[in-house]
Amino acid sequence: MPTVERVHRRDGGRVIGGVAGGVADHLGMDAFRVRVVFVILSALAGAGVCAYGLLWFMCPPGTDTEPPSGSERRQGIGLAIVGIVAVVSVGFVASGTPAQFLIPLVVVAVGASLVWRELDSSWRPRSGSARALTWTRIAGGATLVVVGLVVVVLAGNNRIGGLSATLLAVAATVLGVLLLTIPLWLRMARMLGAERAARIRTAEREEIAAHLHDSVLQTLALIQKRSAHGDEVQRLARSQERELRTYLFGDLGPQSDSLTAALKSVAAEVEDHYGVEVEVVTVGDVTADDPSWSTEHRRWAALIAASREALVNAAKHSGERSVDVYAEVDGDLVEVFVRDRGVGFDPDQVPEDRRGVSGSIKGRVQRHGGTVDIKSTPGRGVDVRMAMPRGVEPSGAPEGSGDDTESIREAVNRERER
Repeated sequence: MPTVERVHRRDGGRVIGGVAGGVADHLGMDAFRVRVVFVILSALAGAGVCAYGLLWFMCPPGTDTEPPSGSERRQGIGLAIVGIVAVVSVGFVASGTPAQFLIPLVVVAVGASLVWRELDSSWRPRSGSARALTWTRIAGGATLVVVGLVVVVLAGNNRIGGLSATLLAVAATVLGVLLLTIPLWLRMARMLGAERAARIRTAEREEIAAHLHDSVLQTLALIQKRSAHGDEVQRLARSQERELRTYLFGDLGPQSDSLTAALKSVAAEVEDHYGVEVEVVTVGDVTADDPSWSTEHRRWAALIAASREALVNAAKHSGERSVDVYAEVDGDLVEVFVRDRGVGFDPDQVPEDRRGVSGSIKGRVQRHGGTVDIKSTPGRGVDVRMAMPRGVEPSGAPEGSGDDTESIREAVNRERER
């Protein structure tokens, strides 16, 4: 998602609040044209003044340091005076507001703008004379705000009762305090936001560093000690790669209650015990949120146990260093394929007393309504396809399938411990 460049007010190059200059810089326009637009909008019931104040309030200061030229400063101040005159004139003509209310409010606005401007830039280091001038401007602006509000209260006192005048005085005092301290509140909010973001980044870095120390660095040290054992080094590297991929790209939340997580746990166990690489690819999943996870748990336990046995057979007898597992969850069918490209065998020549294929794979799946298809040719590997329907448990399924249930529980627990 492309990032949108944020509007920043001019800091060193501002005339009043730096709003017009910041908008001009953002739009690639001349600042004079933007200031003229604000003046024109000020004549529309003070819309320009409101827009300028809101942008001053919401836009953070920029990082520019070059001060405005003398002509630009005079031009900006002149346009600001024109805007104030426009607001006052329109207020008199359109609203009929008495002068004893309108003029003090303009004085309050001018004083607040002066205080905002100085407080917003007072954090920069200044010389002694510049610091004294800043505080003088702040005091002058605060005086204008107080005088304007006092005049408003006195004028209101002549028009309404004593109780309402008292409330008006309290409201005016609160408004004056808010007007004079808005820049301080804004700076505090920005500082808190920056501090919180820095704390979050620091915590994330510490967490990543701790994880890398406990996993990657420890594994690298172990690889150095066992560098003479190629198989052991390969197994350690593969295990660490799998763990790091899960940490970087996987969901670190509770995943144990799902068919995919259980298959990956079984694959990881076979990798660690037999030193082979097991690539697991899944499309779809059956999770704890799926009703079939609880109603058909014996089916999924049998499918996972049969998949594990097929992986173990491939690891022990194929002679290959890698095995592929592909699982696909369709609307009414779950299929698991276990493939290797090893020595293979002739299925017709397997003795009846060898329970690895007939009992642990075929028998497990078929007892729960599934099918198993094993294709193999000597020298061309083995392809085991296990399909389990999704639906009601068959009535002939044995109730005492505790071994299958325990298998899935063990796989789930191993995944949770990882």
